[in-house]
Amino acid sequence: MGKLTNKTAVVTGGNSGIGFFTAKDFINEGAKVLITGRKSEAVNEAIKKLGNQTEGIVSDQSSLKDIDNLVMKTKEKLGSVDILFINAGVAAFAPLEGITEESFDTIMNINFKGALFTLQKFLPLLKDGSNVIFLSSVNAYTGMPNTTVYAASKAAMNSLSRTAAQELAGRNIRVNAVCPGPVETPIFGKMGLPEEVMQEFGKNMQARVPLKRFGKADEIAKLVTFLASDDAKYITGAEYVIDGGINILN
Repeated sequence: MGKLTNKTAVVTGGNSGIGFFTAKDFINEGAKVLITGRKSEAVNEAIKKLGNQTEGIVSDQSSLKDIDNLVMKTKEKLGSVDILFINAGVAAFAPLEGITEESFDTIMNINFKGALFTLQKFLPLLKDGSNVIFLSSVNAYTGMPNTTVYAASKAAMNSLSRTAAQELAGRNIRVNAVCPGPVETPIFGKMGLPEEVMQEFGKNMQARVPLKRFGKADEIAKLVTFLASDDAKYITGAEYVIDGGINILN
């Protein structure tokens, strides 16, 4: 038997990157998983790869209407939920003078507002003794240039995680945050930067990591699975940094 046998899990943004590999790991450990994504093609392709223990729903975490629909369909497909992995997010970097209201709203609406209301609206479906995990970022701590809004969204998420852990402790619902450093995921390719800029960014970032490499999505997934399992049943309100050592330097 796996660590998550007979458990039900929801993974937002589970069609790619860390979300996809976490959904895969959850399934390997015995869970039935529902994933979300913003594009139907991507969701359907992920379901094909993940297999028949997977359900998929097209949902945009920045839309409260979509979140309501997600909760309704999750109730229909899974009933109740043992694990909620709030993973969906966006990253966009700009210097202070380059921040626009549009980019601010896009990042905050998905990374923080969407995360908050996803948790709130799922509360009736979460079993007592269930687990909530937020995908945050080491940028919440590092003060890296050009990450003002992204870092703030993740710092706000960490604060939400700690507060929710206190509020939900009476139901024995554990709430934790995972804070990766640079990871090889498609999110870096969605920043809208020229290829040569991205390559230089990646080279400079990798040089800052004491272990001298980017993390892998499946490595982050293993930590999320641990926190979702009974192996971590005395852990709540924690923020787990998994960054190859970058935070040591800050």
